Amino acid sequence: SIQEVNQNAQDIMRQVEMDINRQLGGCRPDLKLTDRVARGRLRVDQGVVAGCAGGLFENVTAMAAVLEGRTIGDGSFALSVYPASVGVFLELMRNGCAEKLTLAGATLRSAFCGPCFGAGDVPANGALSIRHVTRNFPYREGSQPGGGQLAAVALMDARSIAATAANGGLLTAATEIDAVWEAPAYRFDRRVYENRVYQGFGRARKELDLVFGPNIADWPKMEPLPENLLLRVASVIHDPVTTTDELIPSGETSSYRSNPLKLAEFTLMRKDPDYVARAKAVLALEMKRRDLAHGDGPLDDGLLEVAGILSEGGKAASGQEWRLLLRNTGLGSVIFAVKPGDGSAREQAASSQKVLGGWANIAVEYATRRYRSNLINWGMLPFTVREQDGDRLAVNDFIYIPGIRRAVEDGAETVAAFVCKPDGRTPLELKLEGLTNDERDVILAGSLINYYANAR
Repeated sequence: SIQEVNQNAQDIMRQVEMDINRQLGGCRPDLKLTDRVARGRLRVDQGVVAGCAGGLFENVTAMAAVLEGRTIGDGSFALSVYPASVGVFLELMRNGCAEKLTLAGATLRSAFCGPCFGAGDVPANGALSIRHVTRNFPYREGSQPGGGQLAAVALMDARSIAATAANGGLLTAATEIDAVWEAPAYRFDRRVYENRVYQGFGRARKELDLVFGPNIADWPKMEPLPENLLLRVASVIHDPVTTTDELIPSGETSSYRSNPLKLAEFTLMRKDPDYVARAKAVLALEMKRRDLAHGDGPLDDGLLEVAGILSEGGKAASGQEWRLLLRNTGLGSVIFAVKPGDGSAREQAASSQKVLGGWANIAVEYATRRYRSNLINWGMLPFTVREQDGDRLAVNDFIYIPGIRRAVEDGAETVAAFVCKPDGRTPLELKLEGLTNDERDVILAGSLINYYANAR
């Protein structure tokens, strides 16, 4: 409880400092928490209540009741409140709660994810922030420790954050504040959306052009699933869990959300900085393959290597043989991770791999159904393998999957593949379990975008 934290603040903060030293080792920035005890309470620098779960109508109205007639003071403590939606914000203005919070010194932000993906109210270096936010993952709450900065973050309930604010930033439980709160009725007014949000469903206006700015780009063309696939392993991650934040960062990439190619440059930048270059190299080979498969021209060294891997016994093919092989076999990259996809549902974790030429993920299991669904929606194969088979994979290995399109069409739940290394091929069983017929059709089409386009 908050009372127990205050009673044992020195001991608890000393243990936290020891844990920081142990976890960060040599790149340890200076973060002093034992100095934060004042008047028998832990001193806090920042309070934030935000997000679709934190900024609920009930939470914010309760905060207004706690802070009514009180002030956060003119010290260094800051309080920010992000209502969960525009509709919630409107009702807070109507019932006077927004006025109470503003008079108390809180900053009311727009209905925006903000702190949940590191795009607002990032805590200062060396600061302690108490938060009721939907997401709280590494790098969303401050800079990387290796960059010489470190902040401390604690999750708390919204009312106690308001009580702490009313006490000038000294950690205080809501039960310590004499405040009467009765949940007011919430009245939804649909006009806030009807008056601003374009309602175009069933009323297409195809004659109007979309307006593209210099940093707004269309999606690249996505090919349907080829008859065979030759995948090159572009990253191998043996961490117990890989989050969507690690697959594609959030805060620093937000300005590229409308430019899929530029956004993809950040893929795995913290976990495997060389991934993008490896994936691009495979994509460049795939573009050459598409050109040569339907035309004439010599094989360069990269495609010569590919032709050799595809031909029986690993011997380089020639003439019409290699052209047939290349015509029917797509090249792409693949990521192996033990358990990818934990965290938020952002589809860019999958789409950024796709625009770099990714055709699949291989995992022991997927952390969330959402991430697996996002892979499928972007036409990527959500393979699983036994853990010992994942241990066999290394960066730059090739994985040849003959007949993959037929396997998906036929509803196969296991697919025969081969791991191709310089010393030869070894069999690999890939599992493709639990796909619905619609999901298989999306993968065959190459993406959900293609699937809907084909259905017109």
